[in-house]
Amino acid sequence: MTLELKQNAAYSLLVPTSMGIRLTPTVRQPFHCSDMFQMQVTSAETNVASIVSYLGLPVKVLTAFVKDSPIARMIKDNLASRHFAYEGPEFDQGGPWGYRHQFNLADSGFGCRGPRVFNDRAGEVGRELEAKYFDLDRIFGDEGVQIVHVSGLIGALSPKTSRFCLELARAAKKHGTKISFDLNYRASFWKDREQELTDIFGEIASIADILIGNEEDFQLCLKIKGPEAGGKDIAAKIDNFKEMVMRVKAAYPNATAFATTLREVVSANTHRWGAIANVDGAWQVVEPREITVLDRIGGGDGFVGGFLYAILRGWEPEKWIQFGWATGALATTHLTDYAQPADEEQVWSIWKGNARVKR
Repeated sequence: MTLELKQNAAYSLLVPTSMGIRLTPTVRQPFHCSDMFQMQVTSAETNVASIVSYLGLPVKVLTAFVKDSPIARMIKDNLASRHFAYEGPEFDQGGPWGYRHQFNLADSGFGCRGPRVFNDRAGEVGRELEAKYFDLDRIFGDEGVQIVHVSGLIGALSPKTSRFCLELARAAKKHGTKISFDLNYRASFWKDREQELTDIFGEIASIADILIGNEEDFQLCLKIKGPEAGGKDIAAKIDNFKEMVMRVKAAYPNATAFATTLREVVSANTHRWGAIANVDGAWQVVEPREITVLDRIGGGDGFVGGFLYAILRGWEPEKWIQFGWATGALATTHLTDYAQPADEEQVWSIWKGNARVKR
C-alpha cells in the first residue's frame, strides 16, 4: 500500500457537503413536459461517501440544515439510512424568503435526447458553512479520520465554503489525515471569482494526497494544459490524457495518486466508460468499455467512492481503478444519484462483466 492511513480512527472517510433535493421525471421523460416526479436527497460528496458506507466503513458528513424544515428532516433521515454519522449547524429559516436546501431539477435523457440539469440554489443553507461551526481538533485529532474528501462543488459554492474546505484540508494535514480532492469545475460557481478560487484550489491541491478530475477540471481549476484534441474515440486519446496527468503530477508533487475518468457518450443509454490512474508513478488503465446507463448522474462520484474504498481497504493500486470503474458503472444503474452496492462481490461481478442472476 502506497498511502499510509491513520490507525485507530473513528471514521474512514469524512466529507463536507451542502445537501439538497433532486426532482426527476418518471420513466425518463423530459422535465418540462412531465407531471410525475421522483424526489430524492442528493449531494455530490455524499454520492462518493455512499460507496464507502454501504460497504461497511464508518463515514461522517459535515453539513448545514434549515431548522424545523421538513426537507431537512427528510435529509437527516436519508443520511441515517445511508449509515452516515453527521453533524452541522441549524439555521433559522428567516421567513418564507430565507434559507432553504437546494433543488436540482434533472431528467435522465433517453436515446438521442441527452439529460438536462437545472440548479435552483437561491438561499441555499449550505453556502453558510464555516469552520467555526465545527471543532476540527476534536474531529481530526480526538475522533480521527483516515481520508477527508473535498469536492470542487462545495469548494466553490460560496466564499465561506471555499475557506471552509481550505481550513478542513489544513486541519487534516495537521492531524495526519489523507486528503482527497476531486476538482469538479462548474463555470457558474467560478463566475467573478476566478483568481480567488484558483488560489484556494491550488493550495488544497498542493497538500492533497489524491487528485481527481477530468481534462476540463485540471485546465480550468489548476491551469494545467489539457490533452491534445483528437477524434471522438476517447480510447485513442489515452496517451494524451497520460501526458496531462504527468503535467499535474509535476505541478503538485505532494500527491501520491492521480485519476481521471474517460467517458464517451454513444447515447443517453449507452456510454463507453474507462479510467486512468497514476499511483507512485505507475500507470493503471481501464480501456473504455460499453455500459448501459439508466441515469448518468453520479457515475463520476461512484468512481471516486470505489477508488477511495479500495485505498481504505489497503488493496494493491491496480485494484483501486478497477473497483472505482465498477462502482461508477454501478451508480449509472440506480435511479438515485448514489450507488448502493450490496457487497464487494456485486462490484467485482460488474468489473468481470458477469451480469448473470445470483440465486
